[in-house]
Amino acid sequence: MAGHDAGTQHQFTGIKKYFNSYTIIGRRNCVIATYASLAMIVLYFKLRPKKKTAAITEK
Repeated sequence: MAGHDAGTQHQFTGIKKYFNSYTIIGRRNCVIATYASLAMIVLYFKLRPKKKTAAITEK
């Protein structure tokens, strides 16, 4: 039968097994990793301590 057969055609090992563009689970893992990375960057900049400048502390 003609068509896409992702289960038997591609046998990945290592990190390619979890992050690939051939299987639905591989695509899902790429999306989750991208969203997690963006969330970590936003949280880093939102939660880092604020620096006080010398001009403000002198007054």
